Amino acid sequence: MKGTKPILLAEDDSVDVMMIKRALAELHVVNKLEVAENGEAALDYLHDSERELPSIILLDLNMPRMNGIEFLREVKKDHILRRIPVVILTSSDEERDKTESFDLGVAGYMLKPVDYKQFVDVVRTIDLYWTLSESAGV
Repeated sequence: MKGTKPILLAEDDSVDVMMIKRALAELHVVNKLEVAENGEAALDYLHDSERELPSIILLDLNMPRMNGIEFLREVKKDHILRRIPVVILTSSDEERDKTESFDLGVAGYMLKPVDYKQFVDVVRTIDLYWTLSESAGV
């Protein structure tokens, strides 16, 4: 996730936001992290012409007002926004959530670990995936 474009994190849990910020800092990811507390706020961010579109969206599924699946449905309707890679970062291990997420075109589905070291490993995996995808021109 190296580069200048921001990362959009749609996450309502302040502890998870803090852990993701710490993990990104530990991995020396310099992209600005923009946080939206729910899907509606994330859509508002994406539709704000004053803001640069993110290089990647990290998306929790279980959020108030508009959950991750509802957010994905809206993003994938937009011919520009649908190109932004979305990685699900959630506590949901439900097969239905996984299937629906991949049907909606997510780039990955990662379970949030409870342990901080494992959290860093998950963020490292996302960072590696994104770095390799950018290198390959995906």
